[in-house]
Amino acid sequence: MRRRILLLHAHPMPHRSRVNRHLVTAAESIAGITIRHLYELYPDYMIDVDAEQKLLLDHDIIVLQHPFFWYSAPALVKEWLDLVLQYGWAYGEGGTALQGKSLLQSVTTGGAAEVYCSAGRNRHTVREFLLPFEQTARLCGMTYLDPFVVHGTGQLQTEADLAPHSQAYCTLLSNLASGIDLPPSP
Repeated sequence: MRRRILLLHAHPMPHRSRVNRHLVTAAESIAGITIRHLYELYPDYMIDVDAEQKLLLDHDIIVLQHPFFWYSAPALVKEWLDLVLQYGWAYGEGGTALQGKSLLQSVTTGGAAEVYCSAGRNRHTVREFLLPFEQTARLCGMTYLDPFVVHGTGQLQTEADLAPHSQAYCTLLSNLASGIDLPPSP
């Protein structure tokens, strides 16, 4: 059975993001994927909660694609989560709308992979910084999948630099859409 993917792309300056643009363009080739550009849809942060909830209900896998800003996501992602994942709908008493769905984060970082470890400058892994998102997924009864991370985006200058990341992203999304499960995060 083909699973439907909802990709929520959130970059406040998409024209300045070579890597995120490249990843989104690659994702467009996946059958059954719906791509939403949150900053284009909601430049005023006035999120259409009903529309977003309907989209969540219509999809099996939710992808939050965003740059890694100050060890988290851009502000609109937080606003989206705060408004759309309502008590009684996504979690809490009667909040079962998202149970059984999966959440994947696709994150780009300016820093190289080696700065995201206990011995690195940031002292933690990207995965550790994303724990609030993992807990949000778990609270909503979703499976949190290991994030897809592209490190060192400033060093990725050419099509040849970007191609392996886009291919890996397409493979991941295609596998998820085809029903090939990835192990959930421990």
